[in-house]
Amino acid sequence: MAADLGELLVPYMPTIRVPRTGDRVFKSECAFSFDSPESEGGLYVCMNTFLGFGREHVERHYRKTGQSVYMHLKRHVKQKSTGAAGGAIPRRRNGKVFLDLELNRDFNGEDYEYDDVAKLVIFPDHFEIPLPNIEELPALVTIACDAVLNSPSAYKKHEPESWDEEIQVSRHARSLIQQENEVRIPPSGWKCQKCEMRENLWLNLTDGAVLCGKWFFDGSGGNGHALDHYRESNFPLAVKLDTITPDGADVYSFEEEEAVLDPHISEHLSHFGIDMLQTQQKTENGHHTDNNVRQRVSEWEVIQESGMKLKPVYGSGYTGVKNLGTSCYVSTVMQVLFSIPEFQRMYVGSLQRIYDYSPLDPTQDFATQMAKLGYGLLSGQYSKPPMKSELIEQVMKEEYKHLQKGISPRMFKALLSKDHPEFSSNRQQDAHEFLQHVMNQVERNSGGSENPSDVFRFLVEERVQCCQSRRVRYSQRVDYLIQLPAPIEAATNREELLAYAAKRKDAEENMTALPEPVRARIPFTACLQAFTEPENVPDFWSSALQAKSAGIKTSRFASFPEYLVLQVKKFTFGVDWVPKKLDLAIDVPDFLDLNRLRASGLQSGEEELPDLTPPIVIAEDTRDNSMSSLDSPEIDEAAVMQLAEMGFPLEACRKAVYYTGNMGPEMAFNWIIAHMEEPDFAEPLTLPSMMDPLPPSTSDSPMTSAPLLGGPPEESIAILTSMGFPRSHTVQALKATNNNLERALDWIFTHPEEEESEALSDLGDTEPNDMAFSNANSHSDSTLSPDRDTSGPRVKDGPGRYELFAFISHMGASTMSGHYVCHIKKEGRWVIYNDHKVCLSERPPKDLGYIYFYHRLSSS
Repeated sequence: MAADLGELLVPYMPTIRVPRTGDRVFKSECAFSFDSPESEGGLYVCMNTFLGFGREHVERHYRKTGQSVYMHLKRHVKQKSTGAAGGAIPRRRNGKVFLDLELNRDFNGEDYEYDDVAKLVIFPDHFEIPLPNIEELPALVTIACDAVLNSPSAYKKHEPESWDEEIQVSRHARSLIQQENEVRIPPSGWKCQKCEMRENLWLNLTDGAVLCGKWFFDGSGGNGHALDHYRESNFPLAVKLDTITPDGADVYSFEEEEAVLDPHISEHLSHFGIDMLQTQQKTENGHHTDNNVRQRVSEWEVIQESGMKLKPVYGSGYTGVKNLGTSCYVSTVMQVLFSIPEFQRMYVGSLQRIYDYSPLDPTQDFATQMAKLGYGLLSGQYSKPPMKSELIEQVMKEEYKHLQKGISPRMFKALLSKDHPEFSSNRQQDAHEFLQHVMNQVERNSGGSENPSDVFRFLVEERVQCCQSRRVRYSQRVDYLIQLPAPIEAATNREELLAYAAKRKDAEENMTALPEPVRARIPFTACLQAFTEPENVPDFWSSALQAKSAGIKTSRFASFPEYLVLQVKKFTFGVDWVPKKLDLAIDVPDFLDLNRLRASGLQSGEEELPDLTPPIVIAEDTRDNSMSSLDSPEIDEAAVMQLAEMGFPLEACRKAVYYTGNMGPEMAFNWIIAHMEEPDFAEPLTLPSMMDPLPPSTSDSPMTSAPLLGGPPEESIAILTSMGFPRSHTVQALKATNNNLERALDWIFTHPEEEESEALSDLGDTEPNDMAFSNANSHSDSTLSPDRDTSGPRVKDGPGRYELFAFISHMGASTMSGHYVCHIKKEGRWVIYNDHKVCLSERPPKDLGYIYFYHRLSSS
């Protein structure tokens, strides 16, 4: 028999491999489905690529690759039989089989036992060879089988614990000398000291310089000023500002050229006024929470609808998702996205085509993993109602369990979080940031064609006015969601909040029990009003004055998306840098009409700002003697005193009146509310200084000032061209996105050079305009709106009337802790998705949501 098996395997020996260091063995989940060794058909592991396939998908892999030898893994889960002693000792057959395979935690280890069976299967005849079979198999095959059976899980190597272990302590951490320069870093409002970047900012731990990082292909990054600063100063360590948590922070060593650990990071940050310490604990169910649980006990109960006998639902569209520990932010976002028809059609509707054309490693293909997750959520295959016998058994035992196990998002999360420092960690993350990340990936993997994220895209018209010259500039930008302010001062129970604050302060001083917390109740109309209020433009340069001046900006919808996403700005930073969440409730409406917020473009009587580029700024110390101050503008002192009588600092009132161009106390009051948390809120008003005059022109036209206009920065062009994009296309992308690298990359992916915008052919009668486009046709149901030129983004427009269909809620004190659930309206009823539990909602807590999703109502 041994000779027969050896002869049988001879033709296939060249295709059988022994897993090497670095090889991942997918023996717990199918690459195309959520089948596992516990599934009815078991799992087939390719003995060449070590990819896993369910029974329905292994034939496809065989036909595509010609690989014939697979290891079939099957786990039988059995409930223990209880004897006279009332229990039984768990037994395992074939102890080495699945040695490192994770147990299904949905089964209580004390009540169930596992019998594991493995065998080799040769396709296409399905010839089976039981394992282990050391005596009859060739030595190479035996070694390969043993290695596969004993290899760690494919994802164990990618668990955050091992990722953390690879990072070494920096040799500069213990000996770092910090300058005594009294630099204090505020909890928000950061900006690179050498450019306008407000993202991917790094704090140098020696001198406190805040500078932007380098640009990365995933869209993050900046202009590399943090690295330039190191080359000039040799200050080696920097920490990324938005990664500081009570558990640590992302630290980079420029000298060592890698991410490092800083055991003294808390001390180094406190040097700049940053307190990163905040004790945390984990609840028994794995959700991160904090020590101040009492403040939000009711929030957890209300959002999860605890105490109610919620009815489980099963079938298509009602599949839960297992929580991997802190993956609820992933499951809530994906549950909502796959409730949208465009996402369903793109991935689930094209499932067979995506699978047939998937690459040799489908675990690394975005479209494949999106289709797999979408089918898992929508097919109903993994959400089947319990058998009648199981229900009777529950009643007899007086145990009522959610028998739906849900699908595991492990493979999907591993792909989406690949090379991402935050989503690849085991920390809780912001669902809003993950939603943006997913839409980014959808956009980039669409190959320039239309994609389901188009349903969120809309144009925002920004109107900027110089407060001194009163001249205006209109421009447009692309956006995907609205961040809605939550003005606490507009709370309807303000007196109750003030009384609670006084009682809390008294209790803290006297070391007595804290009073019952009071949640602020804010009208949705107040949030919308705060969103539409004018805001100050930092470092505004007026082309009319050719100098820095005060400027205000208002935003309106230039187009309305098919699906509107509203994120409530509930999270902020305390003065001690500890992130916190505002405890508030907003009466979010089921129906929303935003038509009054549609942009109207340049109005009669308005004068546009000249289209000039700000001059190149020379170092301040070389210009101090050549700059003269502007004449002090007039400030409405009556408005200042009216605001001061309301209790605001006098200097803040003067700035509010100045920055709103003496438009009255009401406008100034809104400015105060929007800026009262800024660190320089109460500092004296500093008037802008006149910049050097423009160089003399050789022509009467002001547009001939060539040294000032120029093109995009060469370093930005070099970054994009180094990725293989043509220079002309790169320049066009940077110009269309105001030299923003991240937006330029998105623009390139959505506007291939060879593609002519067929979607704009029906707008041939629209006059090209370098500023804003005409809204004459903006009210049609499917009008495509160009950006600044005819190659701008495709945007579908329609009426601004919407209906709420989903919302994501967060429980906990900050985005770094807590738990997410989502509610989705399906078939006219609200359904709560809480990890693997899917039930009909009795009281959907719409007022406590974090991200709201609306779909457009038809014009009829």
